[in-house]
Amino acid sequence: MAMASSSSSCCSSYPSHMAFLQAKCCVQRRPTSFSQDFDNFKVALSSAFKRRHPLRIEVPAPVKETYRKILDTFVNSVFEFVDQPLLPSQSNFLPVEELGKPVLISSIDIEGKIPDDFPEGVYIRNGPNPLFGGLKSTRSVFGRSSHAWIEGEGMLHALYFNKQPKQGYGDGMGFDWSVQYNNRHVETGTFNLERKRTKPSFLPAIEGDSLAVLSAYLLNSLRFGKVNKYISNTNVFEHAGKYYSVAENHIPQEIDISTLGTLGDWDMNGAWNRPFTSHPKRAPGTGELVIIGIDAIKPFMELGIVSADGRRLLHKVDIKLNRCSLCHEIGVTQRYNVIMDFPVTIDIYRLLLGGPLIKFNKESYARIGVMPRYGDSDSIQWFNVELSCAFHIFNCFEDADEVVVRGCRAQESIIPGPDVGLNNSKRFSRRPKPLRVSDRENVNSNSIAEEEEKEAGFLFSRTYEWRLNMKTGDVKERNVTGKEFSVDFPIINGNFTGLRNKFGYAQVVDSSASSKAGPVKIKYGCLSKLYFDEPNDNGDKFSPGSGRCEDAIKVEYHDFGGNIFCSGATFVPRQGGLEEDDGWLITFVHNERTDISQVHIIDCKNVSGEPVAKITLPSRVPYGFHGTYIPRI
Repeated sequence: MAMASSSSSCCSSYPSHMAFLQAKCCVQRRPTSFSQDFDNFKVALSSAFKRRHPLRIEVPAPVKETYRKILDTFVNSVFEFVDQPLLPSQSNFLPVEELGKPVLISSIDIEGKIPDDFPEGVYIRNGPNPLFGGLKSTRSVFGRSSHAWIEGEGMLHALYFNKQPKQGYGDGMGFDWSVQYNNRHVETGTFNLERKRTKPSFLPAIEGDSLAVLSAYLLNSLRFGKVNKYISNTNVFEHAGKYYSVAENHIPQEIDISTLGTLGDWDMNGAWNRPFTSHPKRAPGTGELVIIGIDAIKPFMELGIVSADGRRLLHKVDIKLNRCSLCHEIGVTQRYNVIMDFPVTIDIYRLLLGGPLIKFNKESYARIGVMPRYGDSDSIQWFNVELSCAFHIFNCFEDADEVVVRGCRAQESIIPGPDVGLNNSKRFSRRPKPLRVSDRENVNSNSIAEEEEKEAGFLFSRTYEWRLNMKTGDVKERNVTGKEFSVDFPIINGNFTGLRNKFGYAQVVDSSASSKAGPVKIKYGCLSKLYFDEPNDNGDKFSPGSGRCEDAIKVEYHDFGGNIFCSGATFVPRQGGLEEDDGWLITFVHNERTDISQVHIIDCKNVSGEPVAKITLPSRVPYGFHGTYIPRI
């Protein structure tokens, strides 16, 4: 999932203190009408978010220090920081300390054998590792505000694979592997600021009572010049030989892959001054990087194309959306960009009226846009699709007149999280149960359909396919795997991005464990391999609305066993491999019975079999978001 972090995308601008004060004053003057007054307030507040280069007025240092102390005193006296409670079953969501340096993994801690043709390189995963013990909430006279479950400062966890020919056996007799593990926080500007203060300082500004969230915006801006923290906790990607950590609420941070040190922000020499998607895509054929960035004010979404060498922003265009859709991922084909405009929105107007900042709107619309690579907003062909939520994409490709989009689709959004007061254990436990291989034999198709009818919508996502006909404008959509299991964090062989592919992989939700873990603490107990071009082994045919799809595809599972869960799975191509699935899945796993973390390597030609290697790590690795494998060049 993650998907995370994207919920704070509205908070990435650099507001000016003056604009916020103007926004505050404009509601104090007596308006001619509420609508006119509110529009003035909205414009002023929007300008506070949008102004990234405010007018600078030189203020003497003693005055600045006095001003800061007064604001700090006010915050300390009015706001109380409290830890968000965690259940015993949530212990592996707790943060860990930095190791400080790489640790060599002993050979006795490697069970099985790392394949000789496994590529040397770095397996790296991002994820939240909050400062000061965990996520916080605040209580004040303004109400409650809280960090969303996808927040928390990013920490990189990396495994370094190096090999040398075995000594004394001659050529072709195999390799000895050296494996090291390290972890380190992504040191954004706001991370360094809070670490220097040695205590929580930024007020949570995503969830909670409207007045408390607005107060957090104002006070964070006045004290730090930023309305929220830059978390950089969602993904890691490579472009033009450089490596970046990213989350949707800010631009990426360049990372020294050998030390995990943070080298600074990447804004393409000042050409990109807005948030940055957690899932940029390399265009097939050209090597250019296609990116998007969302913001809570117009322009709500812009699309950019970065040169293959990473030095220039070649194209930047306003998509001209009429809402801020929380779009977590961009899709590409050989000729097109694919834009997901779904009804999970960030809305300051709604917040000002007392509603939530982020909301899934069941009364709204969902659509997918197909845009020529260097097109503009007028060149986008929009396709209306069934109302739903889709954060993650497996892949997009062209098939004759159709653009095919495969992703993970849910009927509701798990971001920002369930409504306050909802009994989440009951809500999660009502999900279709058979998420483990051993349980699938007991699936009752009628009960699955009945469960879907009982639910207004599901939080958990399933594999889905949209076929968009560029000539007729028609849409065909279907749930290609049925609804007996729930998947997210989709993976493919990255060499097939934007091209027709046969295979996909995903993490499978353990519904029972997730229900016990409490609100939006999702655990993934299996990996799945999806054969997009092969029908279900049983040849089953199901009718629409039955709780399953018409043409269920073949799916294989890798079950980790009871109380063992994975995160950050990714595909590693075999060196010299000729087939799309010639390679391995690699993933972090944690055994909650023993409190031991490992990395597993699984042969994609035998997904249901035992891992070819299990590497025990020297410290616990909390559950996180997306991982990638970076081969040594």
